Amino acid sequence: MERGIGKRGLVLSIAMLALNGAAAAQTVTGHTLFHPAPQTQLRDMATDRPDTTESPFTVDAGHLQVETNLLGYTRSRPDIDRSITTSYSFASTNLRIGLSGNAEINLVWQPFGIQRIRQRNPVSVQRDSGIGGVDLRAKFNIWGNDTFDKQGSAFAILPYVSLPTDRKNGISPAHVGGGLILPLALRLSETVSLGLNMAAHWVRSDVSSRYHTETAASASLAYAWTEKLGSYHEVAARFNVTDPRGGTVVVLGTGLTYALDRNLQIDAGVNIGLTRSADRVNPFVGISRRF
Repeated sequence: MERGIGKRGLVLSIAMLALNGAAAAQTVTGHTLFHPAPQTQLRDMATDRPDTTESPFTVDAGHLQVETNLLGYTRSRPDIDRSITTSYSFASTNLRIGLSGNAEINLVWQPFGIQRIRQRNPVSVQRDSGIGGVDLRAKFNIWGNDTFDKQGSAFAILPYVSLPTDRKNGISPAHVGGGLILPLALRLSETVSLGLNMAAHWVRSDVSSRYHTETAASASLAYAWTEKLGSYHEVAARFNVTDPRGGTVVVLGTGLTYALDRNLQIDAGVNIGLTRSADRVNPFVGISRRF
């Protein structure tokens, strides 16, 4: 048995966090997965994209929300050996299912991705492709789901487990991981809101390393220009990252959202890396649909 966090212990720990969150989050509407909230009582649609900052709001009970990154492109900074990695992600999707008035489960999956590593000396190109890993997540809104406009704040807990699908394709993570995200939202005015995240991620970078904890924080300032058009500006950081280029990833992001109707939203954005460990650029486009 390897030392450090084992797979079984990691999964059990995240499962216990989810159960504790379920006990803390009490149903406020009386609706459930099998007794859906009627269309006339649905809250305004809140998505967990396009920024990386998770929202504290859950999908209404008995409804499905599909949030898809239609196409994403990432280009890294040069590694120590001056190799550069470019990657493409296709249709990475977060399936969010409302269980109650303030609880949901998520399944996050990348159906296909391509990664190319170009080395300078000697000149060579390594190409990997395949399906990505699967994240199993749960979100429990503690307060603010139905009172955000009056109360001015909302808070949730979001535990998750990451599972590999193909350990050797270069796209999926090679090891089981997990973590806990704490999303907080603040209403600053009728048109401005601030999203904040604190998180801890338990990861294993390669076969020889032990599990270690990475911490993360992000802040996303959103502005509603009209009832349909919105924009955001975000700063996100990840600390204690196992990377030969450095241990801190800092990214600036910005983007636009546009609601075609109350159940359909399109978006586009870009993330720019500020530190040596961060990818240089990551533009993307996406769509979100509530059923």
